[in-house]
Amino acid sequence: LLFVLGTVSCVLSCTLFLAVNGLYSASDDVIELTPTNFNKEVIQSENLWLVEFYAPWCGHCQRLTPEWKKAATALKGVVKVGAVDADKHQSLGGQYGVRGFPTIKIFGANKNKAEDYQGGRTSDAIVDAALSALRSLVKDRLSGRSGGYSSGKQSRESGGGDKKDVIELTDDSFDKNVINSDDVWMVEFYAPWCGHCKNLEPEWAAAATEVKEQTKGKVKLAAVDATVNQMLAGRYGV
Repeated sequence: LLFVLGTVSCVLSCTLFLAVNGLYSASDDVIELTPTNFNKEVIQSENLWLVEFYAPWCGHCQRLTPEWKKAATALKGVVKVGAVDADKHQSLGGQYGVRGFPTIKIFGANKNKAEDYQGGRTSDAIVDAALSALRSLVKDRLSGRSGGYSSGKQSRESGGGDKKDVIELTDDSFDKNVINSDDVWMVEFYAPWCGHCKNLEPEWAAAATEVKEQTKGKVKLAAVDATVNQMLAGRYGV
């Protein structure tokens, strides 16, 4: 009997602790958002954001929590993942039309027009949606359809990106920079005499600048002169 009472007491205590303190902690990669920091962190940010509006007592939210944490860890440095306790901060939830829990919003190029996330509630589905939204954002920026901040505007106004944002790789530097890195890399193998490569050069530079800005350097674009670094090119079937 004492064991049963103790177990019930523990469950109640844990439940109360969960309700009071929310579903996320400072040790998680999920960024806690409030009316105090939401505008600065999300609206004024150049980053793509996925934001969950939740209530600590909501069973669906509790089941989503481990998947949301996994997605946040996977997307760290690429896409921002946040959470709002909309039960506690009802004004912020109301501002974005939150009527049920959990509600997930994607804040992309137009931060004042967030999109509703309608996908699955697994980390894989969340990550796929985030990367799809990121891809659309970068393509819009390249075509000039999307607004941005200083560096993005400057690169578009000058007709391209900064060539310095494209990292030159060689037989000697490839493994150290790419294989032993935790970053995501996109590598072009080119020949200086190739017309198609020359046509791609300004687009590749523009993409490198936009992706560097959007991901804070976590996704890198690089180039390998395959006529000089033939061993490396052969290694990848070029």
